Amino acid sequence: MSKDAFLSAMGIEVYRLRTQPGKLQQSDADSELQESAEQPSITFDYQNTESSQVTVAPSIPATDSLAELSLRAVANIASTCKLCALSNERTNVVFGSGSESADLMFIGEGPGAEEDKQGLPFVGKAGQLLTSMIAALGLNRDAVYICNIVKCRPPRNRDPLPIEAKTCTPYLRRQIELIQPKVIVALGRVSAQLLLDSEMPLGGLRKQTYKFKDTEIDLVVTYHPAYLLRKPTEKAKSWEDLWKVRQILQG
Repeated sequence: MSKDAFLSAMGIEVYRLRTQPGKLQQSDADSELQESAEQPSITFDYQNTESSQVTVAPSIPATDSLAELSLRAVANIASTCKLCALSNERTNVVFGSGSESADLMFIGEGPGAEEDKQGLPFVGKAGQLLTSMIAALGLNRDAVYICNIVKCRPPRNRDPLPIEAKTCTPYLRRQIELIQPKVIVALGRVSAQLLLDSEMPLGGLRKQTYKFKDTEIDLVVTYHPAYLLRKPTEKAKSWEDLWKVRQILQG
């Protein structure tokens, strides 16, 4: 797919990129510093599972304790998790959605208000844009996997606290272990910083491809769809990021 076709699929009629990929200016990094914490999210369909067969650990679940569990079983545990304060105000746990054999995995920050209310993946305009971004890669949304760092909505869409992110980390790690994607895409500043253990602004993190922690999984950083809706001129930059993803998937 050509660059113009890709951008057209994302809702950009005219594309004029001032700099070449890999030669972004530092001012591009600064533009992301005010990114909102409004993060739509995804839910795994655990309503039809027998959650009564799974017990919840009394503390942060160790990754080893989840090692033998299927994605559905981990979702069952998360669906009744009370291990941090985010559980106090949630309506629904938003675990993850998509193919369990996906080559591509998107990770956001956490659920927003509508996601918490509906228990559905990336609802609303931000979800429509993400679907368009996936389609622009030549993929069906059902062929990828989408999840978040925290599985419950932070109050007023604030950034997750370190303890909240730490509490959900074993769930996320197990998701990654089971999916075994070729590429992880970190959606937005908060997700990128937490996944990479970095305090760099998103504009700086976008400039290279990483390996996720102690794995061989490639990790690419891009803007969150909610941010792109507020700053549509940045959609062109997201093409640079997703073009890297496309090259990795085809490599």
